[in-house]
Amino acid sequence: MHRIVAVLALIILMQGMSVCRADGIDDAYEELAASAGSISAAGFNSVRQGIEQLAVSGDPRAAVVIGALQDGLLFANDDHALFIQQADGSYVDARTGKPAPDVTDDDLKAVRINNAVRSAIEAALGSLQLFAPDAPTRLKAASAVFTSHDPAALPALTRALAKETNPEVKQRMEQAKAAAILYDPGASQPDRLVAVATLRARGDQDARSLLSTLAGQTGPVADAAATAVVAIDRVLQIWSVAQSVYYGVSLGSVLLLAAAGLAITFGVMGVINMAHGEMVMIGAYVTFVVQQLMHIYVPSLYQISLLIAVPMAFLVSGAVGVAVERSLIRWLYGRPLETLLATWGLSLVLQQVVRSLFGANNRDVDTPGWMSGATQLGGLTLTWNRMYIILFAFLVVAALMAALRYTSLGLRMRAVTQNRRMAAAMGIKTPWIDAMTFGLGSGVAGIAGVALSQIDNVSPNLGQGYIIDSFMVVVFGGVGNLWGTTLGALTLGIVNKFLEPIAGAVLGKIVVLILLILFVQRNPRGMFPLKGRAVES
Repeated sequence: MHRIVAVLALIILMQGMSVCRADGIDDAYEELAASAGSISAAGFNSVRQGIEQLAVSGDPRAAVVIGALQDGLLFANDDHALFIQQADGSYVDARTGKPAPDVTDDDLKAVRINNAVRSAIEAALGSLQLFAPDAPTRLKAASAVFTSHDPAALPALTRALAKETNPEVKQRMEQAKAAAILYDPGASQPDRLVAVATLRARGDQDARSLLSTLAGQTGPVADAAATAVVAIDRVLQIWSVAQSVYYGVSLGSVLLLAAAGLAITFGVMGVINMAHGEMVMIGAYVTFVVQQLMHIYVPSLYQISLLIAVPMAFLVSGAVGVAVERSLIRWLYGRPLETLLATWGLSLVLQQVVRSLFGANNRDVDTPGWMSGATQLGGLTLTWNRMYIILFAFLVVAALMAALRYTSLGLRMRAVTQNRRMAAAMGIKTPWIDAMTFGLGSGVAGIAGVALSQIDNVSPNLGQGYIIDSFMVVVFGGVGNLWGTTLGALTLGIVNKFLEPIAGAVLGKIVVLILLILFVQRNPRGMFPLKGRAVES
C-alpha cells in the first residue's frame, strides 16, 4: 500500500513539474510575442525575460528560436504567435517548426532587440549549449558564459556541472559560474569568496578584468579580489617575460637560418657577400613556384609542398651561388671593397630579374594546415608556424655541423679555413672548395627562404630585410663558427624583442647595433673566433 502511494505521489509530482515547465515555456513565448514591434524599455525587458526563461526551459526548440531572434528573423502576429522567417521568405511556427503557409509579411511584426538583449541572447545560447553531446561545444559554451558573466545562466551552469565528466570542460564551467556569481547581487558572501578564489586560480587577463571591477569597494570580497589582482599581475608578468623569450627565440631562429650560410661563406672565403639576401629571396620564390606547380599538376600532394620545396630551394639557390662564385667572386679574392661593391650590384641585378619574371607585387605562399593555428601553454601562446621554423632552424644547423664534421667536403672546408696555403700544398683544390662553399652557403640561404615565405611577404625585396641582421649575427658570434652563429642569433633575437616594447622597433635595432659595436671593440673576432686566413697574415 505504501509503495502504491509513493508511486502515485511521484506521478503527481512529475506531472506538476511538467505543467510548471510547460507554463514556463508558455510564459517565455508570451513575453517574446507581446513585445513584438516595441522599442520601449519595457518591451526590451520583456524580450530579455523571455530569452532567460527559454534558456532554462529545456525546450528543444529554444536554441532555434533564440538564434532566429539574434539574426532578426523572429516575428509575431496580433494573436501573440511567433514565427521564424526562412531563407525563401516563407514562415514556420516557432514553437513547432511546422510550415505556416497562411502567414504573410503584413500580419507580422519583428521582435526587436537592443544591446542588453544581445548580451542575453549570447548568454542564453551559451547556456543551451552547455548540455551539447560533444565536449568541444560544451567547452565553447562555457567560455561564452564566462565572457557574458550573466547571472541568468547560473541555473543552467549548476545543472551542467552536476552532469559534466570532462575535467577541462568542468573546470571552465566552474570558472564561468564564478564569473556569474560575482555579478549576481543576490549571491552570498561565502559564494563570492569562493568565486574570487576560482578566478584567481585561473590567473589570466580575463579573470583579472572581472576581479578588478570590485576595486574601490569595501568588505572581505573586495579585499580578496584586490589580493587576487596583485597575484594575477605577478603571474601575468612572468608569462609576459616567457612570451617575449619565445618571440625572441622565434626571431633568433629566423636570423639563424638567414645567417648560417653566410657564416660558412664568410668564414671560409672571407667574402663580404651583399647578395646573400637575394639567395634567401630566390628560395622563397622557388617555394612559390613549387606550390603553384603542385596545385596544378599534383593537387593531392599540395599539403606537403613545403617539404618538397626545401630540397628544390637548396639546389636552385646553391646552383646560383656556384655560378656566381665561378663567374664573379673568384676574380675578386683579396679585394674586399671591390667584392662588396660587386655583390651589391649583383643583388640589384637579381632583384630586377625576379621583378621581370614574377612582377613587383607580393606573391602568396600558402601555409599548410599542419602549420596553421596555435596552442596555449598556460599564459603562453605558441603558434605552430613559428614552432616549426624554430625546429627547422636547429635541424638545418645540426645538419650543417654534421656535414662539416663527418664529410670529405667538410674536412676540406675546415682545412682551407684553418690554413689555406697548407691545404693547397696537401693537394686540396682550394678554388673548387671555394665554389662548393659558396654554393653550400647559398643553398642554406635558399632553405631559409622557404621558412621565411611562411612569415614574411615574398617579394623581390625579401632578402634586404635580413642581410644587415645576418652580418650582425655572424660578427657577434664569431666568423665561420656555427655554434657562435647560433648563440649570436638567439641572443640578438631575444634582446630585440625585449627592447622593442621599451624603445620601439627602429630605436631598438639602433640600440642593439650600438651594443654590438661596443662588444666588437673589445672582442673583434666575436664570441667564438676561429683561426682563418684573415688571421694568418
